[in-house]
Amino acid sequence: MGKYAAIVLGFVAMVGGVAVLFIKSFLWKDLKIVIGGMIPPLLFFGGLIALIAGISSIKDAARTKKLEEETKQDKA
Repeated sequence: MGKYAAIVLGFVAMVGGVAVLFIKSFLWKDLKIVIGGMIPPLLFFGGLIALIAGISSIKDAARTKKLEEETKQDKA
């Protein structure tokens, strides 16, 4: 379950980063500079890392399952 949660939360963080870029135009100037310069890239790249980690975890689990099946077949 954690693998899929990482993918979903990573995607949500990426979308949140993009959304903050559009919302920032309605805030005060100083706060807009901080949010526009720091938070969206952090959300986007943090989400990207989580997305990649989730996909990698799923691939590893599939590879492990395949190796276990091959080992069972070799023993039989």
